Amino acid sequence: DKRADKKIQRYLEELDEADEREQDSQKPTAEELREKIEWLQGRKEVYGKLREQMEENGESQVSLTDPDARTMWLGHSRGTDVAYNVQITVDAKHKLIVDHEVTNACNDSNQLSTMAIRAKEVLDVESLEVVADKGYYNGTEIKDCVDEDIVPFIPETDSSSNSRAGLYGKKDFRYDAENDCYWCPAGKALPYSYQTTSNGQEVRVYIAKGCTKCALKYKCHRNKYSRRIKRWIHEEVLEEMAQRVRAEPDKVKARKSLVEHPFGTIKRSMDQGYFLTRRLWGVRTETSLTMLAYNIKRALALKGTQGLLAVLSM
Repeated sequence: DKRADKKIQRYLEELDEADEREQDSQKPTAEELREKIEWLQGRKEVYGKLREQMEENGESQVSLTDPDARTMWLGHSRGTDVAYNVQITVDAKHKLIVDHEVTNACNDSNQLSTMAIRAKEVLDVESLEVVADKGYYNGTEIKDCVDEDIVPFIPETDSSSNSRAGLYGKKDFRYDAENDCYWCPAGKALPYSYQTTSNGQEVRVYIAKGCTKCALKYKCHRNKYSRRIKRWIHEEVLEEMAQRVRAEPDKVKARKSLVEHPFGTIKRSMDQGYFLTRRLWGVRTETSLTMLAYNIKRALALKGTQGLLAVLSM
């Protein structure tokens, strides 16, 4: 919308210049400029209507090719693409796809509990261990899993702006449950001060005393007053998971050979790295057929044709 306005302004200026002097063979004619302006004004009206639709639907983006697709980050050094988010749950023993879903959520942060609970129901088990990458690290989602007797193993993410700036992050402060306080790298206590809401979560705030005279202040924070630490009221769920991950690092390492195995087979061996359909319902249908084909190929590899037929005839 803004780019269209700038182009229209530039064309208007060129149009004025063309009217004031003889036509230059290197510049567009007045009629050509008028046509470009009309085209841009038409595009501006289209963009305006799309913006109104986005505001009505609460969306932050829209695709002109496929209204249900969204711009998604592909990973380090790979940029973005207009795509869908395919979620799968994979059996650790046989690498069979237990469950799958297609969404247009732009990241995985809100997908963990839904997929884990569904997998537990499909497998009809009382408890379940789930391994996922850092993209699924979300306190609320992790707690929802724990409440359903699902044990998650997800590497902790450090989103602290202090850590990125080379200062002490929250991970450098030790929580003392007995005294309900944090201990800073200088050995000073940060006692509990008050409870509030931050980013939709109830958090307890711990504030240090005497920071202005601390010799480590320059490495600790940029606040001219005292260092503060926010603690989610269910933070112990995250601390317990961090202990599990440290105690059993091989489980987290095994994730790539589990969930990436089907994706690699589907994209490379089955040559299905792109969707051939559009709209969410079409992509979901296509994905279901792909997952079914993968599981059949996998079952044949594990049991052979006769073995698979014998199981199906039972």
